[in-house]
Amino acid sequence: MAFVDAVNRGLRRLPSWPLYILCAAHIVWLFYLGLTGGLGVEPIKALEHAYGEAGLQLLVVTLAVTPLRRYVGLNLLKFRRALGLAGFFYIAAHLLVWLVLDVQLLSQIWADIVKRPYITVGMAGFALLLPLAVTSNTLSLRKLGAVRWRKLHRLTYVAAILGAVHFLMLVKGLQLEPIAYLLAVLVLLGSRYRAKQRLAA
Repeated sequence: MAFVDAVNRGLRRLPSWPLYILCAAHIVWLFYLGLTGGLGVEPIKALEHAYGEAGLQLLVVTLAVTPLRRYVGLNLLKFRRALGLAGFFYIAAHLLVWLVLDVQLLSQIWADIVKRPYITVGMAGFALLLPLAVTSNTLSLRKLGAVRWRKLHRLTYVAAILGAVHFLMLVKGLQLEPIAYLLAVLVLLGSRYRAKQRLAA
C-alpha cells in the first residue's frame, strides 16, 4: 500500500495535458510511417488497425480507472478525461483513414455501413462517442448538471463493448487478441455492477 501511495503522490504532481500531445504525436508518427513504408506492404490497412486498436486500448484503460481506484487504490481520476478523449481521437483517425484513404467513394461508404455488420457496429460505437467527446469539458458538466452528465457518459460502456465486438467481427476466425479485449471490457463493467450491488445492499 505504501508503494501505491507513493505512486499516487507522484501522479498528483503530473499534469494531464501531455497526454494530448503524446496522442497527437503518435497519430502523426504512425501516419508518417504509413507514408514512408514503415507499416509494411499494406500501409492503409495497417494504419487503420493501429489507430483502431490504440483507441480501443485507451477506452479499456479509461474503464479501468474506477476499478483500479476502488480495488487497488491507484488514483488515475485526473487523467480519465484525457484518456477518454485520446481514445476518441485515435478512433476518429481510424474512421478517417477508412473513409478517405480506403473506401473513398461516398456511395461505397454507405453501402459498406449498411451491408457489412462489423462496420455497422463500429459506426454505432463511434456515434455514441461523439456526444461524449463534445461534452468532455467543465462547461458541459455545469450546463448538464452532474447527474445528467454522468448518465450521458455511461454511453462509454456501450461504445467500448461495440468497439470490442467490432474488432472481434473484423478478424478472420477466433483470435485471442480481440477476445481478450472484449473480456477485459466485460470484466471491468462487471466490477462496476458488483460495486453498485454492494452499495445498494
